[in-house]
Amino acid sequence: MKTLTVRLPEALVAEIEAESRQRQRSKSDVVRERLSGARSGVSVVAFDGVSDLVGSVRGLPADLSRRKKAYLKNSGYGRKRPR
Repeated sequence: MKTLTVRLPEALVAEIEAESRQRQRSKSDVVRERLSGARSGVSVVAFDGVSDLVGSVRGLPADLSRRKKAYLKNSGYGRKRPR
């Protein structure tokens, strides 16, 4: 197994430590379980929540997801405005 170092917010670390004490498992085991659980279907559940909205906006270009930078540049997004 490989080692990975990450920085986590204090609140999340406290939550992981509390869960590891409660379940009498190592913090590494808790993190591994959380990561594997997040990988196994959360994105599907999130998509189900907005699936009825996909394609519901009229008047936008069909290739907006592929050419978003070009459309934003043409619309003037991000340019400095005169005061």
